[in-house]
Amino acid sequence: MTTASASAPPFGRALCAMITPFTETGALDLAGAQRLADRLVDEGCDGLVLSGTTGESPTTTDAEKADLIRAVREAVGDRPSIVAGVGTSDTRHTVELALAAEKAGADGLLVVTPYYSKPPQDAVEAHFREVADAAGLPLALYDIPGRTGTRIEPETVIRLAEHPRIVAVKDCSYDFLGTQKVLSRTELAYYAGCDEHNLALYAVGGAGYVSTVSNVIPRHLRSVLDAFDAGDTAGAARRQQLATPLIELMMSAGLPGAVTAKAVLNELGLPAGPVRAPLRPADRATVDGLLAAYGALTDG
Repeated sequence: MTTASASAPPFGRALCAMITPFTETGALDLAGAQRLADRLVDEGCDGLVLSGTTGESPTTTDAEKADLIRAVREAVGDRPSIVAGVGTSDTRHTVELALAAEKAGADGLLVVTPYYSKPPQDAVEAHFREVADAAGLPLALYDIPGRTGTRIEPETVIRLAEHPRIVAVKDCSYDFLGTQKVLSRTELAYYAGCDEHNLALYAVGGAGYVSTVSNVIPRHLRSVLDAFDAGDTAGAARRQQLATPLIELMMSAGLPGAVTAKAVLNELGLPAGPVRAPLRPADRATVDGLLAAYGALTDG
């Protein structure tokens, strides 16, 4: 393939890796999910990723995942794309979830590298091809070796780009050179999966971001991309830098993003609820620090 295309990204630019709201008793809160999804779209998200890492997918059932897609689709209509996280450590199960997500109304699939078993690259490639062959939806590879234990190596990604339904990558590889190598040799849409890379990846030809922090500051993060597109690169950099303290506290302070995002949303009176075990809620000192960083950004 040739260099990256300038066509519109397949799932939008500003995607939120949405938390999955639960009730105080730990049940799936579909009404809360609908309210949160509607707010996120109103605040600038043109895509929602459901049942990803931030959506606590390891602790939601197959039925809950499908119910969540249907509920969010009912709430937001066709305003955003809905991308369903369907990745598991089991190829057969992943295919089942992909077909269920398609039936429930998703626009695309997010498929993480099979985790724990550490398959070699030929098995990783075969896994993604089998899922892409089985479902009729466009698919984004999710490269997050820090969680899965296995990288999708750049050469593997380049080969997978030949599949007509593999159209994107959510990039949490922390290999910026490898990412640019794939960008230069394929037409894949690359989405930053780590909020500190949102602007940097966009500036070298990325499609946008799949952001955990956008659960909390969707409009601000969207404004970074908007400023860059308008030619105000200094303004885009400034807005990215303003968000850095909150990004660091939410994503690099030792707690998963699901925990920190829900902590802020709960304090703001927005749908979130508890996290499911084995995750535990943030302590009071952490919550206070998050709120201080959020207030410094939103009051400025």
